[in-house]
Amino acid sequence: MMQKRELELLAPAGSYETFEAVIRAGADAVYLGGSHFGARAYANNFNEEELLRAIDYAHIHGRQVYLTVNTLFKEEELEQGLYEYLLPYYEQGLDAVIVQDMGAFARIRSMFPRMDIHTSTQMTVTGAAGAAYMKQLGASRVVMAREMSFAEIREIHDKVGIEIESFVHGALCYCYSGQCLLSSMLGGRSGNRGRCAQPCRLPYEVYKKDQKSRIACGNYVLSPKDLCTIDAIPALAESGIFSFKIEGRMKQAEYAAGVVSVYRQYMDRYLDRLNEERAGGCSEDEARRRAKKAYAVMAEDHRKLLALGNRSGFTDGYYFRRNGREMITFDSPGHAKTDEALQKTVREHYIKVRPEQEIKEKINGFLRLKKDLSATLKLQCEECEITCEGEQVLQAQKQPLSRDRVDVCMRKTGNTPFAFEQLAIEMDEDVFLPVQALNALRREALLALEEKLLQGYRRDGAASPEAEKLGCGADKRTRQEERREAEDAGKAVIVSLENRCLLPVVLRSSFVHGIYADSSCYTRDELWTALLKDAGEAHLAGKKFYYILPAVFRSRTAAFYRENIEHLKALPLDGFVAKSYDAAAFVRQELGAETPLILDHSLYSWNSAAQDVFLQLAPERDTVPLELNRSELFARDNHHSEAMVYGYLPLMTSAQCVHANTEKCDRKRGILYLKDRYGKYFPVKNNCTECYNTIYNTTPLMLFDERADFLRMGIAAYRISFTIEEEEQAAFILDLFERTFLSGKHSVKELFPDGYTRGHYKRGVE
Repeated sequence: MMQKRELELLAPAGSYETFEAVIRAGADAVYLGGSHFGARAYANNFNEEELLRAIDYAHIHGRQVYLTVNTLFKEEELEQGLYEYLLPYYEQGLDAVIVQDMGAFARIRSMFPRMDIHTSTQMTVTGAAGAAYMKQLGASRVVMAREMSFAEIREIHDKVGIEIESFVHGALCYCYSGQCLLSSMLGGRSGNRGRCAQPCRLPYEVYKKDQKSRIACGNYVLSPKDLCTIDAIPALAESGIFSFKIEGRMKQAEYAAGVVSVYRQYMDRYLDRLNEERAGGCSEDEARRRAKKAYAVMAEDHRKLLALGNRSGFTDGYYFRRNGREMITFDSPGHAKTDEALQKTVREHYIKVRPEQEIKEKINGFLRLKKDLSATLKLQCEECEITCEGEQVLQAQKQPLSRDRVDVCMRKTGNTPFAFEQLAIEMDEDVFLPVQALNALRREALLALEEKLLQGYRRDGAASPEAEKLGCGADKRTRQEERREAEDAGKAVIVSLENRCLLPVVLRSSFVHGIYADSSCYTRDELWTALLKDAGEAHLAGKKFYYILPAVFRSRTAAFYRENIEHLKALPLDGFVAKSYDAAAFVRQELGAETPLILDHSLYSWNSAAQDVFLQLAPERDTVPLELNRSELFARDNHHSEAMVYGYLPLMTSAQCVHANTEKCDRKRGILYLKDRYGKYFPVKNNCTECYNTIYNTTPLMLFDERADFLRMGIAAYRISFTIEEEEQAAFILDLFERTFLSGKHSVKELFPDGYTRGHYKRGVE
């Protein structure tokens, strides 16, 4: 059995063969997907029998198993499938689930109260506020966004006190995980449903704003190199990361086991040296300093990791930098592996192993053979102990049993997971017991020991799903409130802006009730005075004015707003729009429960249980998910939701910068275009204040012809989103909205025949 380590090495497994291989290679825990709800729908994954067997195999060897349930859930999946799917694994002793969907989070916490929940990197937690919110909801661990720096992770560790998991090796996404709609909108294969087609690995040409001047660079501008942090293990540990996660559930067993074996070696080497220094009387800081100074990785092990698989070499990721062209492959997005001899060695050591190579748990035994008494065998594995009785020991009539023969017989543990470290034998001199009886006693005792070890992991006490329909117990809106909202459904028209120059155009539109001004409309130097001016003008025009907090709300951003909280409170804003858990939690923590708050579409509410959880944040409205289709929206409670009816949809939000990576970082906001294989142009905007890029769809979403549907759905507000439009385009769209959606006198096809998309309104995602 393995004691809980100071650091956890967490390995991927896309098949049972890989699972056993990474355990043999030294993984402390394994994350894997079952037959449903995992973010790697195209991996082999585990059927029920394999997963139950994997849980027992891991527990016998003191390891843990985490099941990925990290897709977004449609209503019927949450109501009908989740409980039945998880129940056998919960009862078997599954250690934790990894979750993205907030409704699934609430249901799992309620139905399976003794199982840990880890929030997926798909939740895009980037700061202490978001991590604290997850802890408050009941998460035991948060998986960090891959873009986090050591300092940011350390801040979360120190302020929140929650277990932290972070990726240390493997493929990197170009986009903040959970914020990517590129695969979904281009081909219907949603990353939020585990079906990403990886369009980021395809070639794109980069053009300037005129769409004519091409920027000379490699074509794979959205394809990051693979992450490798083997040289940074001491720094990873010092930052507060507990679980060192290797990416690769789609990779072969040779890759997973080989990478795990190298990281196991160096994590142990660092921890052994650290403990030596501690034992020598050093302070903790000094012990860590000495262990870090002594840490070094051999060139041969660097070569091994490269040979196991890489994309144009490695990057040490975002831990040491905000972004950079050195992290991008540019010329070759493929995952290359070399050295068949190394592959063969890995297979022999960890995959196609001989029986004598299997890992065994050390046990101690005490065998007593006393004349005229039953033979007894006591076995002990750490804290677990059992005693079994066998046949009666007889007086020897001819040749008595020898101690050596008994010892050899009892040590034959065969294909069990045990091996004797010590075996004490107490026996009379002149006794006899058939060898078959000794063998039977040994087999019975080993089986009893295994069953007792596993029994400590077994659970009951799951709650009936019918009893948990109230989600996490948030106070729901009363029927009277819903009826009042239904009466007002569809009367609010909102315009969101990412270009401050469009404000006068919007103010002239009498039918607009509210304006959402994005943080990218302003520089920090002018922020407070400009917001004061814009909010005042909006109010004079009889419109509400909300401020959209940055889409990526990392510690530096949170610190800026916290330091200026009095300025923020003094502004005559009607509320805030949050695009992330960190931003929403910041509003509630710093501005109070009464501050009006709009939850944007990136805070996914695909099901009623997720909506119930979000009610704890007391939002004025949430936003209809962009990936649900018409029939799914009809099944949704939309009485406190707004729907986007026009706009270039954000397909990616990335810490990388196309402008900086292909030209230079001049901290000037602008628009570039990515041209794909089909000649489509994707706008890319760089937000230099917060240092992130947004890639938009090639054509805008247009749902102006669907007013009758939206009224029947009970939508509370309609949003027009302006992102890359100039004044003339914005004026045309507002006029089109009035003539089609509001008056119904014209159709969109009549006035705007092409150049738009209906998104997922008609098709949806799998």
